[in-house]
Amino acid sequence: MGSFFWLVPFMMALVADAGAGALSPTSPTGPGRGFPATAPWLAFYGDAGAMGSLDRVAETFRIINIDADPDEGNFTPEQIAVLRARGRNRVISYLNLGSCERSRSYWKTAPSGFVPCGANRKAHRGAYAGYSDETWMDVADADYQRLMVDHVAQRLVAAGVDGFFLDNLEIVEHGPTDRNGACDARCRQGGLELVARLRAAFPDHLIVMQNATSDVTRLGHIANGRFADLLDGIAHESVYAPKLDRMAERELLAWQGLRLRPGGHPFFIGVEDYVGSCRATSRARRAHARASARGFSFYAADRSAGQQVVCFWPFLAARATPRPLP
Repeated sequence: MGSFFWLVPFMMALVADAGAGALSPTSPTGPGRGFPATAPWLAFYGDAGAMGSLDRVAETFRIINIDADPDEGNFTPEQIAVLRARGRNRVISYLNLGSCERSRSYWKTAPSGFVPCGANRKAHRGAYAGYSDETWMDVADADYQRLMVDHVAQRLVAAGVDGFFLDNLEIVEHGPTDRNGACDARCRQGGLELVARLRAAFPDHLIVMQNATSDVTRLGHIANGRFADLLDGIAHESVYAPKLDRMAERELLAWQGLRLRPGGHPFFIGVEDYVGSCRATSRARRAHARASARGFSFYAADRSAGQQVVCFWPFLAARATPRPLP
């Protein structure tokens, strides 16, 4: 990214927003752009008890993706600090931007000045097929953007994470008549600008986008630059297991070709495959070999609806050992 000045309009807009929850100058600072080490990485959505030894996880993985929503009670700030290992690791949190889950507190309630997801009916874009708990949201809606950036993301950062793992932004790849989350041109651009707003609010935190890796995002532009420059990494599910997804692989290679260097570090490109069990070492090893041959960071979990257990694959090894933060 050539200059910080493209962020100024977004920062000014946030300052001008006098509603409750506007960005505070006391918001925790982040570790800076980019991942000092891009492997091994982990995606885990259970709680600290199910994770097991936090010290073992911190020793094994350099990027650790968890669900740090404080209302879920999965991890305390002190436990997140253990995972960070004094700055050796980066801990990021799941943040569902494309849809809203009814199980989240902010579906029903939000602080004064915010509109909770459930009450923001103008932003609803229909049920999420296959996920009865979720409703697609209009990512261009101003009330929804404020809720996610100035309330939900703020709480995650306050919990002590280093950044965000964005889910369900593939809504920007949907068409205006899509029955599973319709998204027209305004919605599509609004989704890109939502991430720009998140970047403006948290300039020193990490942003990784899961899936949604088509040319809609890779070639997309926001008000003052390339969308790709907002990100520190991308990840994609089910690239090599349970079966090869050639389109997803091509998309990741196209992103690799951008040669992005956020913060002067390599751009993180993660693969999360599903092999059914942490005992499926042979399947995971084959998928790992294909991912590694392409230069992707690999992790395999049990299944998409699982991810409640940590798989310590014996063939994973760190590519680099970052210098701890002061």
